[in-house]
Amino acid sequence: MDAVKTENLTKYYGKARGINNVNLSIKEGDFFGFIGPNGAGKSTTVRTLLGLIYPSSGRAEVFGLDSVRDKLEILSRIGYLPSEISLYNGMKVKEIIELSANLRKTDCKKEAALLCDMLELDTSKKIGELSLGNRKKVGIVCALQHKPELYILDEPTSGLDPLMQREFFSLLKERNEAGATVFLSSHILSEIEKYCKTAAVIRDGCVVACDKVSNLGHTGAKRVCLRGISQMPEIEGATNIKNNHDSVTFLYVGTPSQLLTSLSALKFDDFTITDPDLEEVFMHYYSKEEN
Repeated sequence: MDAVKTENLTKYYGKARGINNVNLSIKEGDFFGFIGPNGAGKSTTVRTLLGLIYPSSGRAEVFGLDSVRDKLEILSRIGYLPSEISLYNGMKVKEIIELSANLRKTDCKKEAALLCDMLELDTSKKIGELSLGNRKKVGIVCALQHKPELYILDEPTSGLDPLMQREFFSLLKERNEAGATVFLSSHILSEIEKYCKTAAVIRDGCVVACDKVSNLGHTGAKRVCLRGISQMPEIEGATNIKNNHDSVTFLYVGTPSQLLTSLSALKFDDFTITDPDLEEVFMHYYSKEEN
C-alpha cells in the first residue's frame, strides 16, 4: 500500500504558481526525500498532503485517505514538523508538549521524557525564552512523541547543531527500521544522500525526477576535470562549469565519442572522468530543464 500518493496535484495562489501536476507514489516503510531549493514547491506539497491547504486540481492520498475529505483522520496518524515553528510564547515547553499529546488523546509522557533527554531540552523554560534551535527541538518532540505511522518533516534540521542533527536522524532511522514511513523535505542534499532510500527532485513546482537515491546519479552525466587549463573551452553538452585557477570542472551530457573528440582538440596536462555526486546530479536536473 502507498503511504502517500498524489495524482496531478496542482496548487495556485491566484495566478502565482505553487505546484503543478505533482505525481508521487511513496510505499509504506520508505525513507523518502523531497529535494528542491527554497521556493520550488516543497512546503506547498506538504501542506496540501496534510489538508492544511486545498489543491486547485488533482488529488492527494495518505494511507488511501483523501487529503481534503479525510483530513482529520490523516492528521491523527502522522507526525508533522513544519519548516517554521510557531508556538505559544507564554507557555512552558512541558505545557506545549503535554498539550500536543492531549490533542491526540494519547499518554506520551514516557516517550516525551526520553526525547527531551536525548535532545537536551529544558522543559521548564517558556517558549519565548528559547532559541530557534530549541524551538525546533520542541517541534520535534511534539511530532515524534506519539510514534506515528508516517513522519512528514519539512526542513527539519534548520537551527539544529550538528550533534543534534545526528541524534535526530539516528532516531528517524530507528523508527523507519521499525516500520514507520518518513517523508523528508529538504534542500540539504547530503541529508537526502545519506539517509533516504528514494527521492524526488522538484523544480518550479514540477517533479523532474523520482527514483531510488542510488539510481538518481545514473543520468548519463559525467563529471570531467581538466588540469593545466585555465579557461573553459566551448564543449557541447557541458554544464555546471567551474573554473579553479589552473583547472576546469564541468558536467558533461552526451556520447563518449563526442567528448573525446572535443577533448582531442584541446591542450591540457591531465584529466579525470568520474560519476557525479548527488549535488552535481541535482544541478544536472536543474540545468537540463533550463536548456
